[in-house]
Amino acid sequence: MVDLQRFEDAHYLTVAEVAQAMRVSKMTVYRMVHAGDLPAVRFGRSFRVPERAVEEYLVAEQHAAAPVHRVRGS
Repeated sequence: MVDLQRFEDAHYLTVAEVAQAMRVSKMTVYRMVHAGDLPAVRFGRSFRVPERAVEEYLVAEQHAAAPVHRVRGS
């Protein structure tokens, strides 16, 4: 039997919603899903992306893009 309480707090976004949140095209989101960079669940012919996965991806990308501060020698 499936434990439905595990899924009560799960929120899924459409590809269009993810694209809007990330400010990219829907095709970019589809590419990310197919490449495995962004997890998604397939419902019929459409995909749904867990909201938490989008948040985690954006945080990881923000940290990866953080500039490195170098100290100049005297």
